Amino acid sequence: MRYLVVTVSTSRYNRQAKERKPVSDESGDVAQDMIEDATGVVAERVLIPDDTKLLGSTVSRALRKADLDVVVLTGGTGVSTTDVTIEAVRPLFEKEITGFGELFRSVSYQRIGAAAAISRATAGVAKGKLIICLPGSPDAVRTALGLFLGEVPHVLHLARGR
Repeated sequence: MRYLVVTVSTSRYNRQAKERKPVSDESGDVAQDMIEDATGVVAERVLIPDDTKLLGSTVSRALRKADLDVVVLTGGTGVSTTDVTIEAVRPLFEKEITGFGELFRSVSYQRIGAAAAISRATAGVAKGKLIICLPGSPDAVRTALGLFLGEVPHVLHLARGR
């Protein structure tokens, strides 16, 4: 399976533009390491700001690529005024996998308490591809992907009707 990992962070994006060099992206690194450990291939990684239109167009482009199977977005899933990942991506879902977010919040609650309720992490399928929207913290990425990477082949099988 081939993945696109998208880090959604206005502060990192602006810092990268200002410094004119790549910035650290621990959550993207965690996602890539876990995906590769699960025998997936990270075909592409991008860093974009919290911008609804740019997020929507980035995911829409990925949905048109025949050589991608999964889009993993880290960041922008909270309740801050700048957190727009869910608003940008949810309209693209043909089917939302609400159980993913519920499971993630349940496991997170055991680790961090009631703050887990603030996350709007979710997943869905569109055009035979899986889209996973994760919080931006490295620990949240570890938790979420640890729960769900093993289900990716099954989800894709179902989403593709094969």
